[in-house]
Amino acid sequence: MRLPSHNPFVWYLALFGVLYAGFGVQSPFLPSLLQEHGLAAEAIGMMLAAGTAIRLLSGPIAGRLADYFDAPRLVFAICAAAAALAAIGYLPAWGIWPLLAVTLAQAAALAPLAPLCDSLVLGSAGTNEAGFSYGWVRGIGSGAFIVGVLGSGQAVGQYGPGAVIWLNVMLLGLAACYAPAVPRLTSPSMTSSAVSEHAGISELLRLPSFQRVIVVGALILGSHALHDSFAVIRWNAAGIDPGIKGLLWAEAVAAEVVVFLLVGPVLIDRLGPARTAMLAASIGALRWIVSAQTAWLPAVATIQPMHGITFALLHLALMRRLAETVPPHLSATALSLYGTVAIGAVTALMTLDSGWLYGAIGPQGFWVMAALCGAALPFARRLCFGP
Repeated sequence: MRLPSHNPFVWYLALFGVLYAGFGVQSPFLPSLLQEHGLAAEAIGMMLAAGTAIRLLSGPIAGRLADYFDAPRLVFAICAAAAALAAIGYLPAWGIWPLLAVTLAQAAALAPLAPLCDSLVLGSAGTNEAGFSYGWVRGIGSGAFIVGVLGSGQAVGQYGPGAVIWLNVMLLGLAACYAPAVPRLTSPSMTSSAVSEHAGISELLRLPSFQRVIVVGALILGSHALHDSFAVIRWNAAGIDPGIKGLLWAEAVAAEVVVFLLVGPVLIDRLGPARTAMLAASIGALRWIVSAQTAWLPAVATIQPMHGITFALLHLALMRRLAETVPPHLSATALSLYGTVAIGAVTALMTLDSGWLYGAIGPQGFWVMAALCGAALPFARRLCFGP
Protein backbone atom coordinates (compact mmCIF):
# COMPACT_ATOMS: atom_id res chain seq x y z
CA MET A 1 0.00 0.00 0.00
CA ARG A 2 1.44 3.37 -1.04
CA LEU A 3 0.00 6.58 0.38
CA PRO A 4 1.17 10.13 -0.35
CA SER A 5 3.91 10.95 2.16
CA HIS A 6 3.09 14.66 1.99
CA ASN A 7 -0.41 14.16 3.39
CA PRO A 8 -0.34 12.92 7.01
CA PHE A 9 -4.15 13.07 7.20
CA VAL A 10 -4.48 10.24 4.69
CA TRP A 11 -2.04 8.08 6.66
CA TYR A 12 -3.77 8.63 9.98
CA LEU A 13 -7.25 8.33 8.52
CA ALA A 14 -6.29 4.85 7.32
CA LEU A 15 -4.64 3.90 10.63
CA PHE A 16 -7.59 4.98 12.78
CA GLY A 17 -10.04 3.40 10.35
CA VAL A 18 -8.33 0.01 10.35
CA LEU A 19 -7.76 -0.01 14.12
CA TYR A 20 -11.29 0.94 15.15
CA ALA A 21 -12.84 -1.36 12.57
CA GLY A 22 -10.76 -4.10 14.21
CA PHE A 23 -12.24 -3.16 17.59
CA GLY A 24 -15.75 -3.10 16.13
CA VAL A 25 -15.70 -6.51 14.48
CA GLN A 26 -14.91 -8.36 17.72
CA SER A 27 -16.14 -6.53 20.80
CA PRO A 28 -19.93 -6.99 20.37
CA PHE A 29 -19.64 -10.69 19.51
CA LEU A 30 -16.91 -11.92 21.85
CA PRO A 31 -19.37 -12.94 24.63
CA SER A 32 -21.34 -15.13 22.20
CA LEU A 33 -18.11 -16.75 21.00
CA LEU A 34 -17.13 -17.51 24.61
CA GLN A 35 -20.57 -19.01 25.21
CA GLU A 36 -20.23 -21.18 22.11
CA HIS A 37 -16.88 -22.42 23.45
CA GLY A 38 -18.40 -23.72 26.65
CA LEU A 39 -18.65 -20.83 29.12
CA ALA A 40 -21.67 -20.01 31.26
CA ALA A 41 -22.84 -16.45 31.76
CA GLU A 42 -21.05 -16.10 35.11
CA ALA A 43 -17.76 -17.31 33.63
CA ILE A 44 -18.13 -14.91 30.69
CA GLY A 45 -18.57 -12.00 33.10
CA MET A 46 -15.50 -13.09 35.06
CA MET A 47 -13.53 -13.47 31.84
CA LEU A 48 -14.37 -9.95 30.62
CA ALA A 49 -13.64 -8.48 34.06
CA ALA A 50 -10.24 -10.19 34.11
CA GLY A 51 -9.52 -8.70 30.68
CA THR A 52 -10.36 -5.25 32.02
CA ALA A 53 -8.05 -5.75 35.02
CA ILE A 54 -5.04 -6.74 32.91
CA ARG A 55 -5.60 -3.69 30.68
CA LEU A 56 -5.05 -1.42 33.66
CA LEU A 57 -1.50 -2.79 33.95
CA SER A 58 -0.47 -3.32 30.35
CA GLY A 59 -1.65 0.03 29.02
CA PRO A 60 0.60 2.27 31.16
CA ILE A 61 3.55 -0.14 30.82
CA ALA A 62 3.37 -0.02 27.02
CA GLY A 63 2.90 3.75 27.06
CA ARG A 64 5.96 4.22 29.27
CA LEU A 65 8.04 1.97 27.03
CA ALA A 66 6.94 3.92 23.97
CA ASP A 67 8.04 7.19 25.59
CA TYR A 68 11.24 5.82 27.12
CA PHE A 69 12.52 4.46 23.80
CA ASP A 70 10.83 7.20 21.76
CA ALA A 71 9.25 4.45 19.66
CA PRO A 72 5.44 4.77 19.82
CA ARG A 73 4.96 3.42 16.30
CA LEU A 74 7.10 0.35 16.97
CA VAL A 75 5.41 -0.39 20.32
CA PHE A 76 2.02 0.05 18.65
CA ALA A 77 2.99 -2.38 15.88
CA ILE A 78 4.26 -4.98 18.36
CA CYS A 79 1.07 -4.75 20.46
CA ALA A 80 -1.20 -4.93 17.39
CA ALA A 81 0.66 -7.98 16.07
CA ALA A 82 0.52 -9.64 19.51
CA ALA A 83 -3.22 -8.96 19.77
CA ALA A 84 -3.79 -10.49 16.32
CA LEU A 85 -1.79 -13.60 17.20
CA ALA A 86 -3.54 -13.95 20.55
CA ALA A 87 -6.95 -13.70 18.85
CA ILE A 88 -6.18 -16.83 16.81
CA GLY A 89 -6.01 -18.68 20.12
CA TYR A 90 -9.78 -18.29 20.54
CA LEU A 91 -10.43 -20.73 17.69
CA PRO A 92 -9.05 -23.94 19.28
CA ALA A 93 -9.51 -22.89 22.94
CA TRP A 94 -12.31 -24.57 24.86
CA GLY A 95 -13.23 -24.30 28.52
CA ILE A 96 -12.50 -21.73 31.16
CA TRP A 97 -8.71 -21.94 31.63
CA PRO A 98 -7.59 -21.98 27.98
CA LEU A 99 -10.07 -19.20 27.17
CA LEU A 100 -8.93 -17.19 30.18
CA ALA A 101 -5.31 -17.41 29.01
CA VAL A 102 -6.26 -16.22 25.51
CA THR A 103 -8.48 -13.44 26.86
CA LEU A 104 -5.77 -12.12 29.17
CA ALA A 105 -3.13 -12.25 26.44
CA GLN A 106 -5.25 -10.39 23.91
CA ALA A 107 -6.60 -7.85 26.40
CA ALA A 108 -3.05 -7.03 27.51
CA ALA A 109 -2.01 -6.43 23.91
CA LEU A 110 -5.17 -4.50 22.95
CA ALA A 111 -5.08 -2.06 25.89
CA PRO A 112 -2.27 0.20 24.64
CA LEU A 113 -3.49 0.46 21.03
CA ALA A 114 -5.99 3.33 21.28
CA PRO A 115 -3.81 5.48 23.61
CA LEU A 116 -0.73 4.88 21.47
CA CYS A 117 -2.67 5.73 18.32
CA ASP A 118 -3.86 8.94 19.99
CA SER A 119 -0.31 9.78 21.08
CA LEU A 120 0.88 9.58 17.48
CA VAL A 121 -1.58 12.24 16.44
CA LEU A 122 -1.70 14.26 19.67
CA GLY A 123 0.11 17.11 17.92
CA SER A 124 -2.97 17.80 15.79
CA ALA A 125 -5.14 18.24 18.90
CA GLY A 126 -3.53 21.54 19.79
CA THR A 127 -2.21 22.96 16.53
CA ASN A 128 -3.02 23.17 12.84
CA GLU A 129 0.59 22.48 11.84
CA ALA A 130 -0.34 18.89 10.94
CA GLY A 131 -2.89 20.16 8.42
CA PHE A 132 -5.84 18.44 10.09
CA SER A 133 -7.70 18.21 13.38
CA TYR A 134 -7.46 15.26 15.75
CA GLY A 135 -11.27 15.18 15.75
CA TRP A 136 -11.31 14.29 12.07
CA VAL A 137 -9.33 11.07 12.43
CA ARG A 138 -11.03 10.17 15.73
CA GLY A 139 -14.41 10.65 14.07
CA ILE A 140 -13.34 8.37 11.25
CA GLY A 141 -12.40 5.85 13.92
CA SER A 142 -15.90 5.97 15.42
CA GLY A 143 -17.43 5.58 11.99
CA ALA A 144 -15.14 2.64 11.23
CA PHE A 145 -16.18 1.00 14.50
CA ILE A 146 -19.81 1.12 13.35
CA VAL A 147 -18.86 -0.33 9.96
CA GLY A 148 -16.95 -3.09 11.75
CA VAL A 149 -19.94 -3.96 13.93
CA LEU A 150 -22.30 -4.07 10.95
CA GLY A 151 -19.87 -6.08 8.83
CA SER A 152 -19.15 -8.62 11.53
CA GLY A 153 -22.88 -8.99 12.17
CA GLN A 154 -23.32 -10.06 8.57
CA ALA A 155 -20.32 -12.39 8.81
CA VAL A 156 -21.62 -14.03 11.99
CA GLY A 157 -25.01 -14.57 10.37
CA GLN A 158 -23.40 -16.37 7.45
CA TYR A 159 -20.35 -18.11 8.94
CA GLY A 160 -20.87 -18.16 12.72
CA PRO A 161 -19.07 -16.37 15.59
CA GLY A 162 -15.65 -17.66 14.53
CA ALA A 163 -15.73 -15.33 11.54
CA VAL A 164 -15.21 -12.29 13.76
CA ILE A 165 -11.88 -13.71 14.92
CA TRP A 166 -10.50 -13.84 11.39
CA LEU A 167 -11.77 -10.33 10.67
CA ASN A 168 -10.16 -9.11 13.89
CA VAL A 169 -6.87 -10.85 13.07
CA MET A 170 -6.82 -9.40 9.56
CA LEU A 171 -7.49 -5.81 10.64
CA LEU A 172 -5.10 -5.85 13.61
CA GLY A 173 -2.42 -7.44 11.47
CA LEU A 174 -2.90 -4.76 8.84
CA ALA A 175 -2.58 -2.06 11.52
CA ALA A 176 0.62 -3.68 12.79
CA CYS A 177 2.18 -3.71 9.35
CA TYR A 178 1.05 -0.19 8.52
CA ALA A 179 1.84 1.73 11.74
CA PRO A 180 5.65 1.92 11.41
CA ALA A 181 5.28 3.76 8.10
CA VAL A 182 3.00 6.59 9.27
CA PRO A 183 4.72 9.98 9.47
CA ARG A 184 5.42 11.53 12.88
CA LEU A 185 3.72 14.83 13.52
CA THR A 186 5.23 18.01 14.87
CA SER A 187 4.32 18.38 18.53
CA PRO A 188 2.57 21.58 19.56
CA SER A 189 4.25 24.28 21.58
CA MET A 190 3.36 23.78 25.21
CA THR A 191 2.24 26.46 27.57
CA SER A 192 4.47 24.98 30.28
CA SER A 193 7.72 23.11 30.66
CA ALA A 194 7.01 22.05 34.23
CA VAL A 195 8.09 18.49 33.55
CA SER A 196 11.72 17.76 32.69
CA GLU A 197 12.82 15.56 29.82
CA HIS A 198 13.89 12.88 32.31
CA ALA A 199 10.59 12.86 34.18
CA GLY A 200 8.65 9.67 34.81
CA ILE A 201 5.12 8.75 35.79
CA SER A 202 5.38 10.27 39.28
CA GLU A 203 6.34 13.69 37.90
CA LEU A 204 3.52 13.51 35.37
CA LEU A 205 1.00 12.70 38.09
CA ARG A 206 2.14 15.76 40.05
CA LEU A 207 1.44 18.06 37.11
CA PRO A 208 -1.69 20.09 38.13
CA SER A 209 -3.06 20.34 34.59
CA PHE A 210 -2.84 16.57 34.16
CA GLN A 211 -4.54 16.00 37.50
CA ARG A 212 -7.46 18.22 36.44
CA VAL A 213 -7.82 16.40 33.13
CA ILE A 214 -7.98 13.08 34.98
CA VAL A 215 -10.58 14.30 37.49
CA VAL A 216 -12.83 15.95 34.88
CA GLY A 217 -12.65 12.94 32.57
CA ALA A 218 -13.25 10.43 35.35
CA LEU A 219 -16.31 12.25 36.72
CA ILE A 220 -18.07 13.02 33.43
CA LEU A 221 -17.16 9.90 31.48
CA GLY A 222 -17.73 7.75 34.57
CA SER A 223 -21.24 9.16 34.78
CA HIS A 224 -22.10 7.29 31.56
CA ALA A 225 -21.83 3.91 33.31
CA LEU A 226 -25.45 3.69 34.45
CA HIS A 227 -26.74 4.62 31.00
CA ASP A 228 -24.45 2.20 29.19
CA SER A 229 -25.44 -0.64 31.50
CA PHE A 230 -29.15 -0.07 32.04
CA ALA A 231 -30.55 2.25 29.35
CA VAL A 232 -31.93 -0.63 27.28
CA ILE A 233 -33.48 -2.21 30.39
CA ARG A 234 -35.05 1.16 31.22
CA TRP A 235 -36.39 1.44 27.68
CA ASN A 236 -37.74 -2.14 27.83
CA ALA A 237 -39.70 -1.27 30.95
CA ALA A 238 -41.14 1.76 29.13
CA GLY A 239 -42.35 -0.47 26.28
CA ILE A 240 -40.08 0.96 23.59
CA ASP A 241 -39.92 -1.29 20.53
CA PRO A 242 -36.63 -3.20 20.00
CA GLY A 243 -36.11 -1.61 16.59
CA ILE A 244 -36.54 1.85 18.09
CA LYS A 245 -34.01 1.03 20.81
CA GLY A 246 -31.44 0.30 18.12
CA LEU A 247 -32.20 3.62 16.45
CA LEU A 248 -31.82 5.46 19.76
CA TRP A 249 -28.39 3.90 20.30
CA ALA A 250 -27.38 4.69 16.73
CA GLU A 251 -28.54 8.28 17.23
CA ALA A 252 -26.03 8.72 20.04
CA VAL A 253 -23.16 7.22 18.03
CA ALA A 254 -24.05 9.35 15.00
CA ALA A 255 -23.94 12.48 17.18
CA GLU A 256 -20.51 11.39 18.41
CA VAL A 257 -19.22 11.12 14.84
CA VAL A 258 -20.67 14.51 13.85
CA VAL A 259 -19.03 16.21 16.83
CA PHE A 260 -15.67 14.57 16.19
CA LEU A 261 -15.68 15.45 12.50
CA LEU A 262 -17.42 18.82 12.30
CA VAL A 263 -18.72 20.58 15.39
CA GLY A 264 -16.16 19.77 18.06
CA PRO A 265 -12.98 21.38 16.69
CA VAL A 266 -14.84 24.62 15.91
CA LEU A 267 -16.43 24.80 19.37
CA ILE A 268 -13.15 24.19 21.16
CA ASP A 269 -11.40 26.85 19.09
CA ARG A 270 -14.11 29.32 20.16
CA LEU A 271 -14.59 28.30 23.78
CA GLY A 272 -11.26 26.79 24.81
CA PRO A 273 -10.87 23.49 26.70
CA ALA A 274 -12.09 24.78 30.09
CA ARG A 275 -15.39 26.26 28.94
CA THR A 276 -15.94 23.32 26.60
CA ALA A 277 -15.52 20.90 29.51
CA MET A 278 -17.94 23.00 31.59
CA LEU A 279 -20.46 22.77 28.75
CA ALA A 280 -20.04 18.98 28.63
CA ALA A 281 -20.54 18.73 32.41
CA SER A 282 -23.68 20.89 32.27
CA ILE A 283 -25.19 18.98 29.35
CA GLY A 284 -24.31 15.73 31.10
CA ALA A 285 -26.18 16.79 34.23
CA LEU A 286 -29.21 17.75 32.13
CA ARG A 287 -29.10 14.46 30.22
CA TRP A 288 -29.09 12.35 33.37
CA ILE A 289 -31.78 14.44 35.10
CA VAL A 290 -34.13 13.84 32.16
CA SER A 291 -33.21 10.15 32.21
CA ALA A 292 -34.13 9.97 35.91
CA GLN A 293 -37.49 11.60 35.31
CA THR A 294 -38.83 9.89 32.20
CA ALA A 295 -38.39 7.25 29.50
CA TRP A 296 -41.01 8.91 27.25
CA LEU A 297 -39.82 8.24 23.72
CA PRO A 298 -39.74 11.86 22.45
CA ALA A 299 -37.73 12.89 25.52
CA VAL A 300 -35.26 10.02 25.09
CA ALA A 301 -34.87 10.79 21.39
CA THR A 302 -34.12 14.41 22.30
CA ILE A 303 -31.40 13.67 24.83
CA GLN A 304 -29.61 10.84 22.99
CA PRO A 305 -27.69 13.23 20.68
CA MET A 306 -26.29 14.89 23.81
CA HIS A 307 -23.82 11.99 23.79
CA GLY A 308 -21.95 13.96 21.17
CA ILE A 309 -21.25 16.62 23.80
CA THR A 310 -20.95 14.54 26.97
CA PHE A 311 -18.47 12.13 25.36
CA ALA A 312 -16.99 13.28 22.04
CA LEU A 313 -16.74 17.02 22.75
CA LEU A 314 -15.35 16.39 26.23
CA HIS A 315 -12.76 13.97 24.85
CA LEU A 316 -11.63 16.54 22.29
CA ALA A 317 -11.34 19.23 24.98
CA LEU A 318 -9.26 17.01 27.24
CA MET A 319 -7.07 15.93 24.36
CA ARG A 320 -6.49 19.59 23.50
CA ARG A 321 -5.45 20.33 27.07
CA LEU A 322 -3.10 17.35 27.14
CA ALA A 323 -1.57 18.50 23.85
CA GLU A 324 -0.97 21.95 25.37
CA THR A 325 0.63 20.81 28.60
CA VAL A 326 2.10 17.30 28.41
CA PRO A 327 5.66 17.17 27.02
CA PRO A 328 6.00 15.13 23.83
CA HIS A 329 8.32 12.63 25.52
CA LEU A 330 5.50 11.73 27.96
CA SER A 331 2.51 11.80 25.60
CA ALA A 332 2.10 8.02 25.30
CA THR A 333 2.45 7.62 29.08
CA ALA A 334 -0.09 10.38 29.73
CA LEU A 335 -2.66 9.03 27.28
CA SER A 336 -2.25 5.47 28.56
CA LEU A 337 -2.81 6.62 32.16
CA TYR A 338 -5.75 8.78 31.07
CA GLY A 339 -7.41 6.05 29.01
CA THR A 340 -6.73 2.76 30.75
CA VAL A 341 -6.28 3.68 34.42
CA ALA A 342 -8.09 6.92 35.24
CA ILE A 343 -11.05 6.60 32.87
CA GLY A 344 -11.02 2.82 32.46
CA ALA A 345 -10.75 2.02 36.16
CA VAL A 346 -13.35 4.60 37.20
CA THR A 347 -15.78 3.46 34.51
CA ALA A 348 -15.33 -0.17 35.56
CA LEU A 349 -15.94 0.76 39.19
CA MET A 350 -18.99 2.84 38.30
CA THR A 351 -20.34 -0.01 36.17
CA LEU A 352 -20.12 -2.32 39.18
CA ASP A 353 -21.80 0.28 41.38
CA SER A 354 -24.49 0.87 38.76
CA GLY A 355 -25.84 -2.64 39.23
CA TRP A 356 -26.32 -2.03 42.94
CA LEU A 357 -27.64 1.49 42.35
CA TYR A 358 -30.21 0.51 39.72
CA GLY A 359 -31.31 -2.47 41.78
CA ALA A 360 -31.81 -0.25 44.83
CA ILE A 361 -33.51 2.85 43.40
CA GLY A 362 -34.04 2.13 39.70
CA PRO A 363 -33.97 5.08 37.28
CA GLN A 364 -33.55 7.51 40.18
CA GLY A 365 -29.94 6.41 40.13
CA PHE A 366 -29.45 8.83 37.23
CA TRP A 367 -29.58 11.63 39.81
CA VAL A 368 -26.28 10.29 41.14
CA MET A 369 -24.83 10.45 37.62
CA ALA A 370 -26.05 14.04 37.31
CA ALA A 371 -24.34 14.84 40.62
CA LEU A 372 -21.04 13.49 39.25
CA CYS A 373 -21.29 15.91 36.32
CA GLY A 374 -22.08 18.73 38.72
CA ALA A 375 -19.03 17.83 40.81
CA ALA A 376 -16.88 18.10 37.66
CA LEU A 377 -17.82 21.76 37.04
CA PRO A 378 -15.33 23.45 39.41
CA PHE A 379 -12.49 21.27 38.13
CA ALA A 380 -13.49 21.98 34.54
CA ARG A 381 -13.49 25.74 35.23
CA ARG A 382 -9.89 25.51 36.45
CA LEU A 383 -8.81 23.21 33.62
CA CYS A 384 -6.67 25.89 31.96
CA PHE A 385 -5.22 27.34 35.17
CA GLY A 386 -1.47 26.93 35.45
CA PRO A 387 0.74 24.19 34.00
